Amino acid sequence: MSDPAPDASLAPLSPDEIAALFTRADRQFLFARWGRPLAPVVFGVEDATVSTLKGAIEAVTALAGHRMTDTDPELGANLMVFFIRDWAELTETPGLDRLLPDLAGTVGRLASVDANQYRAFRFDADGGIKAAFVFVRMDAEMAQVPAETIALSQAVQTILLWSDTAFVGASPLAVLSEGGPAILKPQIADLIRAAYDPVLPVAATDPAHALRLAARLPRPQ
Repeated sequence: MSDPAPDASLAPLSPDEIAALFTRADRQFLFARWGRPLAPVVFGVEDATVSTLKGAIEAVTALAGHRMTDTDPELGANLMVFFIRDWAELTETPGLDRLLPDLAGTVGRLASVDANQYRAFRFDADGGIKAAFVFVRMDAEMAQVPAETIALSQAVQTILLWSDTAFVGASPLAVLSEGGPAILKPQIADLIRAAYDPVLPVAATDPAHALRLAARLPRPQ
């Protein structure tokens, strides 16, 4: 997880910068937003942290102009967040292999690169997100990050299907003053709002979609 860095820039993102956030390592452009209300559930932490995480999800969902619900009629919970100490715990979780195909292979790959977070998504017939599974391994690095920052970061990275390289080396969060709380970068907040414009499709594979998103960003007067 990249540490938020001091950043007060308010410059809107360019179409190329937006396209990069949804262009995967294999050069495929793939954009998707949630096509149904979010119904989150959190495992592996104390009640106070559950409240913190659900509060962050609620805040980011409201920012997007989207909705939350207590229960998804098809899946029950459609946003599952797991906090673990070791990736091997996943292979011991009953039923998880039905949610994550090739669970053993995924666990092996995550352990081999010493990853501390992983997100997997499922999609509906229109290409919109219908479920997400978030895994946070509380290693020494994560243990130094405030719970509020982890919660906000995971909520932001789950509200859209970002590229697998979107935030490598650059967090979507920032701190405006040394030691201050992490906040969502204004440019990313504006992009999330634009992405949930009801006029736009829930999913797109054409890079020209970045132009449509850019056209909906606020511009300095």
